[in-house]
Amino acid sequence: MDEIWLVIGLGNPGPQYAGNRHNVGQMVLDVLADRARLTFKSHKAGAVVAEGRLRPGGARVVLAKPGSFMNVSGGPAAQLAKFYKVDPAHVVVVHDELDIDYDTVRVKVGGGHGGHNGVRDVSARLGTPDYIRVRVGIGRPPGRMEAADFVLKDFGTEERRTLPVFLEESADAIEAIVADGVLAAQNRFNQRG
Repeated sequence: MDEIWLVIGLGNPGPQYAGNRHNVGQMVLDVLADRARLTFKSHKAGAVVAEGRLRPGGARVVLAKPGSFMNVSGGPAAQLAKFYKVDPAHVVVVHDELDIDYDTVRVKVGGGHGGHNGVRDVSARLGTPDYIRVRVGIGRPPGRMEAADFVLKDFGTEERRTLPVFLEESADAIEAIVADGVLAAQNRFNQRG
């Protein structure tokens, strides 16, 4: 049977959140869908999904953007995993990461949520933390700004200059996971400065 990968980009719904740091996971999925010429369509699990292959002859992939707010992303994620019969080992969650510098992507399997409420909810609803995470670094808030305020702001002017390249690199990490496996992707992306 053809293996399926479920790639979930975390974020908040609505145009007012589209450019926020918190929505970088969904931005990465837009890059992947564009590369593979896939179109997002509404799904009964409360998400929009794009199905296809990231490269010819590659594994089947379902790109999913939950239609719920970040803190309750787990419901759509769990429903999609059940609908497509995807084991947690083939679930990839793409999310913003405060504890990693901007312009840095890291691949991780399992572990805690690190205070990220979207990741916390996905782990709770999947019933396991043992899925793959593509952690897209957004850096720490400046000065005394609260993290909750920082993640709901759009990327700054300097960041926006390099954001397209950063999103492409993050998409490359997902393609590497699907094509070459998690270990190969970690060796390639986690060694970078």
